[in-house]
Amino acid sequence: MNIANLRQLFKRDLNKLKAEVEAYTTEDKLWLPLEGISNCGGNLCLHLVGNLNAFIGAEIGNSGYIRHRELEFSQKDVPKVALISQIENTILIVDSTLESLSEEDLCNEYPIVVFKEKMTTGYFLMHLATHLAYHLGQVNYHRRLLDQ
Repeated sequence: MNIANLRQLFKRDLNKLKAEVEAYTTEDKLWLPLEGISNCGGNLCLHLVGNLNAFIGAEIGNSGYIRHRELEFSQKDVPKVALISQIENTILIVDSTLESLSEEDLCNEYPIVVFKEKMTTGYFLMHLATHLAYHLGQVNYHRRLLDQ
């Protein structure tokens, strides 16, 4: 595994998330629920920012971030500019944290048990990258459905 590749993937997809949020034609569409879709683009954005700040920023980088996961799905009508600012801050936190790691650190055990068993930091970072990509696709789909 390569830290430079992880940094590149997180930056790429977080910048794509920023572009998706910017691409919503009106702010209210970020928060519109759609039949058959559990979460709107705004809440998925809050979830991704919270997830990465908690699992990378706080657990690995000791940023002091405190996650309020329930708000990621219940909070509404956060201004687009605030979401974009949160994404930009997350890019900085994730990148600086990953930059501080060595390749050896990726083989170490992740500091907390997230799933039912222990895993390496490298494995969990790959999981977080795919989690970001998964929800990024959902944001894109939500936006495109509303902009038809």
